[in-house]
Amino acid sequence: MALILASGSPRRRELLGLITNDFTVCVSGAEENVPADLTPAETVEALSRLKGRAVLAEHPADTVIASDTVVAVDGKILGKPASRQEACDMLRLLSGKTHEVFTGVYIAGGGMEEVFHDRTEVTFYPLSEAEIGRYADTGEPFDKAGAYGIQGKGALLVEGIKGDYYNVMGFPVAKAARALEQFGIR
Repeated sequence: MALILASGSPRRRELLGLITNDFTVCVSGAEENVPADLTPAETVEALSRLKGRAVLAEHPADTVIASDTVVAVDGKILGKPASRQEACDMLRLLSGKTHEVFTGVYIAGGGMEEVFHDRTEVTFYPLSEAEIGRYADTGEPFDKAGAYGIQGKGALLVEGIKGDYYNVMGFPVAKAARALEQFGIR
């Protein structure tokens, strides 16, 4: 029984590698549609479940782990920006505020299934238009929920965090390691 990461994210690959290097990657082709009225926590759990179940259907004899991350501020979920303008709008919204990062994790295999989420609070410094523009021009915001990556140049925007740093990167490593132990993966 192999472990399969249902994600194409290089960050998730790197972070799962802190737990084990004995895994393969199979990107899910699942449609990532969930009801709009879900909370951020429910959203990431539902999305990670969708991705994981799609890969598990292709590899039923294996253990699958899937994950999804969203940023939420003032009750609004921020996904990945589709344009520079959208990235700048998101960064303006986060400027000088505390927001939440939710990551859902789904693990299934051997007739067992578990889904959970983690939540981290992130506070941004107040950002000037120049700072927002410079960061958007790095190209870093475009494949990241909330238009920033804490592990890159986005670190310059962050005043502080409360919770798991790795959750903000997109994968709560310690919590996932404990959950994987229930599936015999150490």
